[in-house]
Amino acid sequence: MSDRLSVFKTYKLYVGGKFPRSESGRVYEVTDKKGNWLANVPLSSRKDARDAVVAARKAFGAWSGATAYNRGQILYRIAEMLEGRREQFVREVADAEGLSKSKAAVVVDAAIDRWVWYAGWTDKIAQVVGGGNPVAGPYFNLSSPEPTGVVTVLAPQESSFLGLVSVIAPVIATGNTAIVIASEKSPLPALSLGEVLATSDLPGGVVNVLSGRTAEIAAPLAAHQDVNAIDLAGAGTDDGLAKELEIAAADNLKRVLRPQPVDEVDWSATPGTDRMTAFLETKTVWHPTGSLGASGSSY
Repeated sequence: MSDRLSVFKTYKLYVGGKFPRSESGRVYEVTDKKGNWLANVPLSSRKDARDAVVAARKAFGAWSGATAYNRGQILYRIAEMLEGRREQFVREVADAEGLSKSKAAVVVDAAIDRWVWYAGWTDKIAQVVGGGNPVAGPYFNLSSPEPTGVVTVLAPQESSFLGLVSVIAPVIATGNTAIVIASEKSPLPALSLGEVLATSDLPGGVVNVLSGRTAEIAAPLAAHQDVNAIDLAGAGTDDGLAKELEIAAADNLKRVLRPQPVDEVDWSATPGTDRMTAFLETKTVWHPTGSLGASGSSY
């Protein structure tokens, strides 16, 4: 018989590239679908939420200013790191969602592929939603997309990993920074993802992961004046919460991505570009070309 003690995993928040415990020191128990204890995880406070906003804002300038090609490389690196820790995530997803190991493996593989899919879009989305505009006059008129800023993301409650990746990746692929509120009942895959992000060349603060009571954390973030947008995907099971957060978000004209009914969401489907364009602004530049005569521009 071995006389060594088991080393249990300690789950922590991921804020500003570091792994703090909750400022309040509170934790709550996470169980599997059968009620078996899995771990104690941090119960985030309002102070943790404010700290995450500070970290996200600090990271925004460099991340939004990075080349689209560089962001794509980093997203691909995240997929690489997940591939190396695939078995860990298969186990955590199986426990979190009550799946068999084979079904959980399909979910994890789809989540890894989703990172690769969005990595390929980073330097292409501008060509799809931007370009030259025909105008009557001696001008070039060019529209280009720019990131909205700091985005709060309520991760899906039931899809603890594939749904999670599907709402994080499009936000950061386009140059935004994110504060992610993990699934309240199944936060372990999200907290483990923070460990992957920390080793994937992603600058600290670009993604910040909080665990705890969704409504408790989301309320101050929806009202926060330095948050520019909010994705309510994780409020899809609670119409009252979604409405309250949308009203709070209106105070500083945040962009709001409303939740879809849970029974209509298929996270395994090809996502399209909607979640990227939801958090993009359009900048239009006019530039004179000189006088236009019968022969065209003087240039």
